[in-house]
Order: sequence, then C-alpha cells, then structure tokens
Amino acid sequence: MEPPTSSRLNSRKRRKDGSGPNGATELDGIPPKMSRRSFGLREPAPFSDEVEIDYSKPYIRVTYEEAMRGTPLDRPVRVYADGIFDLFHSGHARALMQAKNLFPNTYLIVGVCSDELTHNFKGFTVMNENERYDAVQHCRYVDEVVRNAPWTLTPEFLAEHRIDFVAHDDIPYSSAGSDDVYKHIKEAGMFAPTQRTEGISTSDIITRIVRDYDVYARRNLQRGYTAKELNVSFINEKKYHLQERVDKVKKRVKDVEEKSKEFVQKVEEKSIDLIQKWEEKSREFIGNFLEMFGPEGALKHMLKEGKGRMLQAISPKQSPSSSPTHDRSPSPSFRWPFSTKTPPSSPASRSRNESAVTYDISEDEED
Repeated sequence: MEPPTSSRLNSRKRRKDGSGPNGATELDGIPPKMSRRSFGLREPAPFSDEVEIDYSKPYIRVTYEEAMRGTPLDRPVRVYADGIFDLFHSGHARALMQAKNLFPNTYLIVGVCSDELTHNFKGFTVMNENERYDAVQHCRYVDEVVRNAPWTLTPEFLAEHRIDFVAHDDIPYSSAGSDDVYKHIKEAGMFAPTQRTEGISTSDIITRIVRDYDVYARRNLQRGYTAKELNVSFINEKKYHLQERVDKVKKRVKDVEEKSKEFVQKVEEKSIDLIQKWEEKSREFIGNFLEMFGPEGALKHMLKEGKGRMLQAISPKQSPSSSPTHDRSPSPSFRWPFSTKTPPSSPASRSRNESAVTYDISEDEED
C-alpha cells in the first residue's frame, strides 16, 4: 500500500487540474455532488445489530487507489475505528473526524470494547460500557456503532462487517501479549493511519482529577453530594468544610482589598483633578487681581480719570484774555426804569452800555 499522504496529494493535484466541478475529471469517476451519508447529523448512529446488511452481494474490498478516486454512492468505503472512548473528549472526536474524511465517500463504523475486555486488558474505566456506547453514538462523524467490539480484529470479524480499512494512529499499540495489535492489519494493507491530538487523553483527565482531588471533593460537597457518596472520611469532611470557610474569608478580604484599592485610586484621581482645577482657578484669580490692582491696572487708570474730572469740576479753565471781543455774545442791556441814563460803570462796561443805549433808542425811534 502506498503512503496515504502521497496518494492524497496526487489525487488532489489531478482534481485541481481537471475542468469538472470541484476539480474532478472523468478519469477520477467522482460524482459531481455527493450527499453526506451520516446518521449522526439528525439522530444517534445505529448499532450494528440494528442495521441490515445485504449478504447476497459478494464482499470485495476496494483498493486504496479506488477509495481515493471515489466510489459510487451505493458502495461507500467502509472504514472501521475501535477504542475504549472513556470520558469521550475532543481527542476522540478528532480521531473519528480524520477517519471519516480519509476518502471522498466513507461509511464510518466504530467499535467500542465492553467493560469486561477493557478491565482485563487495560484497566478500570470511569464510564461504564453503556455510557461509552451512548457517547460514541452521538458523535456526528459516526455512521454505525459496534458494541462489545473484539480486542484483536480477526478475518471473520472484518468479513462480517465488510470492512475495507482500519483507522488508528500509527503508534504501535502493545496489548494482549502483542507488540502491536494492528500488525496483521498493516501487513494486509488495510491500515489507514490517523494523527493523535496532543495534550488531551483520558489518562490526562484522570491525572488532573487525582492531582486536584481535594479541590474536586470540596466542590462536590458544596454542590450537595454527601461524604459517603464521595467516599470521604468524617475527618476529611470537616477539614474540607473548614477549608471552604477559610477560603470564603480570604475571598472577602481580597474583595475588600480590591474595593479599597479602587476607592484609593478614585480618591487620588479626584484629588489630582481638584488640584489641577485649583491651580487653574488660582492662576486666573491672580491674573484678574493684577489686571485690576497692578501697577498698570484698571484701578489706577480709573483713579486718574476720576482725579482729573474732580479737578476740572473744582477749577474750570478761564477763557483767555486775548480772545477777540466779537467772539463773546453781547450781554443783555439793562435800562433803569423811567430813565435813559445808565448807572456808572467801568470804561469797558460804559462803552458796552453806550452801544446798548444807542441800540435801544434806535428801536424806540422805529416804534
């Protein structure tokens, strides 16, 4: 059997160069559209004893090249993957996803070993066999589930389920007195390798629980489980309850510290803001004070103007003596009653009075 990766790359290259839908060519023999043959999309996958197989047709395995080119819809490539699937996790789901996508038209059969076989060859499980069957049934990539699957695959089992290829990771699986239980499958050219998902396994999950046993025991006690159900002694139960109280007190103290830090931080922010506003207001106040009361401030100019107005009001300016006489308006003439004579006066006033008398006489004459 050729390496899967090289065959897959060559097949992809041929499809890419083709002119059909999705890069398919007439030589590939792949139908333009292919419906997904998966019961898990809408309902759980059926068990193998619930599925009818037409044994009238002969069991003829397809080759790897035929499987990669694509098979007719009524003849999917039957791929088998087995395991314990205890604490079903993403690593299991990814392995089944890879097995489902090995070929364009794949029918995935998954075998789950029983509790008896698992306890004898591998060890105690967390989930019983019915729980593990049910978990695999509800994986979307699974088309059929085989209960009580054999630990070692025999030719009779392969023929009964008409299996074309067996999918598993390529790491040798030593068990039941064999260095690799898939050795004869690899020699027969029926092995299709998948990749393990690093960082996740059933053993890893159990290790986490054992490592943090006290944490999970306290967690379940807090959620209502009894010490008897958890197989916890009376002393440990009291210890866990005390630890729970201490943790609550620590949490409260921590919350108070965080709130106090937040309060102090808010006070600091407010104080900084107040100081900045005070500095701005103080600068504005000082500027306004200097503008009003400074050496060249508005108050000084106001005092100067007021002083000048007061001086002007107290001692008004006299008209200059050199000003011409005709610029002044003539003073009104005064006539003594029943007399045409004017009282004695200074020479200047006398001259003015004379002119006034003359003016008055002329007026009388006109009258």
